[in-house]
Amino acid sequence: MIDEVLKKYGLEKEPVTILPLTQGLINTTWKVSVDGSSYILQKINDQVFKRPVDITENISLLAEYLQKNDPEYFFVAPIKTIDQLSLLYIKEHGNYRLFPFVKESHAKEAVGTQEQAYEAARQFGKFTKVLSGVDASKLKTTIPSFHDLTLRYTQFQEALKTGNTERIAQAKNYIEQVQQFSWIAEKFEQIKTNPEFKLRVTHHDTKISNVLFDKNDKGICVIDLDTVMPGYFISDVGDMMRTYLSPVNEEEKDFEKIEVRNDFYKAIMEGYLSEMDSELTNSEKESFFYAGTFMIYMQALRFLTDYLNDDKYYGEKYPGHNLIRAGNQLVLLQRLIEKEDSLTSLNK
Repeated sequence: MIDEVLKKYGLEKEPVTILPLTQGLINTTWKVSVDGSSYILQKINDQVFKRPVDITENISLLAEYLQKNDPEYFFVAPIKTIDQLSLLYIKEHGNYRLFPFVKESHAKEAVGTQEQAYEAARQFGKFTKVLSGVDASKLKTTIPSFHDLTLRYTQFQEALKTGNTERIAQAKNYIEQVQQFSWIAEKFEQIKTNPEFKLRVTHHDTKISNVLFDKNDKGICVIDLDTVMPGYFISDVGDMMRTYLSPVNEEEKDFEKIEVRNDFYKAIMEGYLSEMDSELTNSEKESFFYAGTFMIYMQALRFLTDYLNDDKYYGEKYPGHNLIRAGNQLVLLQRLIEKEDSLTSLNK
């Protein structure tokens, strides 16, 4: 099947080396090497992205803007087929696209140092800054309500009414914690009606693996633009805090290992603001810390809601998996809030 796809791009010479890549959680990805050049081939998951053409149109919109306004910015756009298509549909197999492989680059599975956190935050900030002239409303929504905390809280409340009663009883402690933190959802309601919070071109998936680094661990560019949509800066900053601040991720069962590292918070803040300081309003800057609570709380809500609904969305690898994940995120949220004074003092 891959051979058929490659022919559409004029890549028919032998030998062809195809290496599956496992970093992406949604799309199926391969590194393809042919005739002395390397490429990244992806099959888009149309269960998650119902309209892959919307992704292509978004990327084309951004690429055209950058070509006119900032041609020096390193932007990884899809390669077109022989027929000049950015998205290749093959009947009964799905949608594919091909990207150039960025030479002498690498991605990371986890944040190892505060310097890496700084570089990643700088790249995500730069991405939004160079695209500040784009009318974000022209972007298509590739995943509806992706970071809509209002919806996630409503879904949680519905799960309390219609979910698995046995699981609701088992999760009583976590349910109470989520309810105690409902002020985070209430603040999001205020943000949505506050003109000081601007809808910008936002990446929405700022884990470290979506940044390419050079051999000296300096950031080159951001990748995986499928979730680029109109959004608030709290989505990108908050997701970095959620995934960079603690040395362990949401899969960790030993909650004693969960901690919030002040120097990594500072690295995220300094890296992002090195690009976005002049773009953010005062109200946005004052909500920098809130961004972390926003994303961590939302993920806790999603894991807990899924557990109450019998793991229909995330599935589970072992009994109680999503309950453990929810507890993990609630501990991270608590540890972050405990440090609010010391962390917000770094902003000044």
